[in-house]
Amino acid sequence: MNIAQALIYSRSVLIDTDSPDIDSNVLLCHVLACQAIYLHTWSDKKLTTEQQTQFEQLVQQRLAGNPVAHITGMRGFWSLDLKVTEATLIPRPDTELLVSLALTKIKPAMKIADLGTGSGAIALALAVEHPEISVVASDYSWSALQIAKLNAVKNKIDNVSFIHANWLSACKQDVFDIIISNPPYIVENDPHLTSGDVRFEPISALASGKDGLKDIRVIVVQARQSLKKEGWLLIEHGYHQAEQVMQIFYDAGFSHISSHQDYSDNDRVVMGQLTL
Repeated sequence: MNIAQALIYSRSVLIDTDSPDIDSNVLLCHVLACQAIYLHTWSDKKLTTEQQTQFEQLVQQRLAGNPVAHITGMRGFWSLDLKVTEATLIPRPDTELLVSLALTKIKPAMKIADLGTGSGAIALALAVEHPEISVVASDYSWSALQIAKLNAVKNKIDNVSFIHANWLSACKQDVFDIIISNPPYIVENDPHLTSGDVRFEPISALASGKDGLKDIRVIVVQARQSLKKEGWLLIEHGYHQAEQVMQIFYDAGFSHISSHQDYSDNDRVVMGQLTL
């Protein structure tokens, strides 16, 4: 079996999954330890027996529903390659919107907090773009923090510190210039929690009360204490929650509140400034 034949095989097996082409490419690149361009440039190159066996096993794992990121143990986010496990959320492209928006507000020597850091994706993406800033990454999960620390070492990023905390509960007042978070925001018992990749992700990082906004309310209230004056708060939320989240910001006394859309034009992030 050569590379072209391996991809044809995988796509036929995974035809009823969400993204058979992309998944096939990622899995084969993982087996061959190569970049995607290699698959096209050397499409007639034969796989060894060991490589073919490994690839077929990974395809079957994907067919069984296992997320590709868990099968390979890695996920690309921003400019980074991150280790992921079942202890963390799988970083998704939509969350890069948080990074993009935060970058428009960052100035030298700022101190930034990433709440519920998981794999460290947001904190590390900001830190690698601005080595002169200081980032505090918090998570209530010890297991997730260990993965985030490994990712910092793997990507040679040394301007992020990690703390075990429930949101901002361990932080002092008037500390941060920017607070950013991708918290749980799915309604508890939502049927989507039992389908797709989220079946394999920690429920504590996904669901948040009867309306999905329990943790966002806590973060917004705590952020008022931990932000410096003129500081910014940025929070990711569900596609249908923008109006409610903006109201939570408004009720807490934030100004310059705005809603921003992800790459699919869905409302995804609300940001506001503490000016009082």
